[in-house]
Amino acid sequence: MAMPLAEEFDAEEPVIEAIRSGDRYAFEEFVRRRNRWVRGVILGVLGNQECVDDVSQQVWTALWQRIGELRDSRRWRPWLYRLARNAAIDAGREITRRRNVVRPLAGDLQEHTSSPEPDASVARDEQHREVLAAIQALPAIYREPFVLRHVNGWTYQEIGEVMGLPIDSVETRLVRARRFLRESLKDRIT
Repeated sequence: MAMPLAEEFDAEEPVIEAIRSGDRYAFEEFVRRRNRWVRGVILGVLGNQECVDDVSQQVWTALWQRIGELRDSRRWRPWLYRLARNAAIDAGREITRRRNVVRPLAGDLQEHTSSPEPDASVARDEQHREVLAAIQALPAIYREPFVLRHVNGWTYQEIGEVMGLPIDSVETRLVRARRFLRESLKDRIT
């Protein structure tokens, strides 16, 4: 998956200005081009796909309503990142609140197969679920840069820029995330 070049992000400044002036077509075009990026930020914070659609809709609504708060069109990316990140954090808090109010049944929606010898596709699906579960279990401090790097293909510099971290810190968090994943998956994935 190719990451957009910095020039491509810089080319968005006129589009941002058009959105600021109320141009719905520019807004729709911007959403079409940047929705995957926003969804990646949300996934990095939440750690699961359950609410990504809803939260991304909230982010795009917030962008349309609050675009006037963006003082410098060149700084749209960190501003949009904060909108997406904050919306995802709020959604995560709401999910936690709901789980504490309504206790899930045993198994928490986990599926177990009773077949003693699953075929190759079932085994792959199970491994995929194991990896996703391990990523979801990462502490947010490590999960967010991990998803941005390994799912969305961001560079260390891009992650550092939007998260407000030096590149060394980004690298450290990614190393620790990989270590956690290796440790978590060593007995479960063959």
